[in-house]
Amino acid sequence: MDKKIIKTDSGIEIKEVYCVPIKMDEMPGVFPFTRGVHGAMYRDRLWTMRQYAGFSTAEESNNRYHFLLSQGVSGLSVAFDLPTQIGYDSDHPMAEGEVGKVGVAIDSLLDMELLFKDIKLSDISTSMTINSTAFILLALYIALAKKQGADIKKISGTIQNDILKEYAARGTYIYPPAESMRLITDIFEYCSKEVPKWNTISISGYHIREAGSNAVQELAFTLANGKSYLQAAITKGLDIDVFAQRLSFFFNAHNNIFEEVAKFRAARRMWATITKALGAKDPRAQMLRFHTQTGGSTLTAQQPKNNIVRVALQGLSAVLGGTQSLHTNGYDEALSLPTEEAASLALRTQQILAYETGATDTVDPLAGSYYIESLTNDIEADAWKLIEKIDAMGGAVKAIENHFMQDEIARSAYAYNKAIEDGSKIIVGVNKFTSNEKNTTPLLHINDSIRVQQSEKLKKLRAERNNTEVKKCLATIKQQALTAENLMPAVINAVENLCTLGEIADTLRSVWGEYRG
Repeated sequence: MDKKIIKTDSGIEIKEVYCVPIKMDEMPGVFPFTRGVHGAMYRDRLWTMRQYAGFSTAEESNNRYHFLLSQGVSGLSVAFDLPTQIGYDSDHPMAEGEVGKVGVAIDSLLDMELLFKDIKLSDISTSMTINSTAFILLALYIALAKKQGADIKKISGTIQNDILKEYAARGTYIYPPAESMRLITDIFEYCSKEVPKWNTISISGYHIREAGSNAVQELAFTLANGKSYLQAAITKGLDIDVFAQRLSFFFNAHNNIFEEVAKFRAARRMWATITKALGAKDPRAQMLRFHTQTGGSTLTAQQPKNNIVRVALQGLSAVLGGTQSLHTNGYDEALSLPTEEAASLALRTQQILAYETGATDTVDPLAGSYYIESLTNDIEADAWKLIEKIDAMGGAVKAIENHFMQDEIARSAYAYNKAIEDGSKIIVGVNKFTSNEKNTTPLLHINDSIRVQQSEKLKKLRAERNNTEVKKCLATIKQQALTAENLMPAVINAVENLCTLGEIADTLRSVWGEYRG
């Protein structure tokens, strides 16, 4: 009989049994941090339980945030609608049909005030999933914190701010790569001095995986992008031992528990190696801290309650892999934005993982498993091979411009979907164990009148603000965009004077143009 060959989704062959002696002298909390960034991990402090939320108007999202906080979330995570992500106000023609649909619509400081009404920014940690317009949303957050009387040196949170993965996998970019990188390093520089507790970038493998990559590609491309951000900041004159402490990562948790745990462990070891090679001496600058979200692309519209099990197991892989922050998806997200019931159940999933499973009782519970240790090594070795190819091209920016990452992801996505179609990859309820039961899952519907409401607010804002001051603020941004001066102070001043997100984005479009890929 032919020997049965089983491989992970990344193509790594799985042996029938693992008996290789394992090096056991690594400890958590010390270089290269394979086993965790802190010595006691969850015995000292659990991960931050975030629930990603944002839809409709700022008022509606604010209601959801208060609900989530009442249910025990320890950090907010904001989703923005597509117009906000690509720098258009809600009344722009390009915004039609998209306002409030996949996230909350934010046009000005007035919307930001409503979004966080009765929530003190000094008391919470906020993660904002925003990239092309991250500099504007950060400016709005800082302006609101100042208005609330908070010390901005003490506010904490994260902006995703990872534009390279947008070019490679997602597409919500605005400006050419060089100008986008300039905005990112301006944020690094400004926050290192003025908002030192803010994580200035969350280097995201999540969307690379959602676009169809496998685990090895997710790891390699994410770390290659991170390496490019490090090099850009060093070129700007920033101290790696200072700014690297404010970098975080954002990974996907898919269905193969063991491959995902090994990926997270390999990620820490590889990032420690990369930062040390680039000159980082402070251990805190060598640590890879990461947020995890369960895999959105793994959720099925067929038999949606199966997703409850998928999400729980994916969340477990993130915990076993040592995540610092976790979002668990609602079981209904293949059908619509999550209902309040689905969001609450997703949070309860995290709480059960934390308090009932025993997964938090010891650090790196799967360490020493022949399989996990070997798989960690295999994933690392394959990821280094991809990074070496990217380095040979001149780095992540060049690899993206050459469509290397895009083509690799497309090939992987094709192979995965082909395996589902031919039945060699089983998805329960989709290509096996199917049923003809009618789906009765309640859905969350977004009212199409949101755009009208936002447009009315914008009309009122423009009529009542000091438009002379607005023009001056936008002129300053335009002028400074032509220089090397840090843009963040000018953008903060602009949002404080009620310039809109679209006006600021358009001002830079007029100077830098738009990237067409």
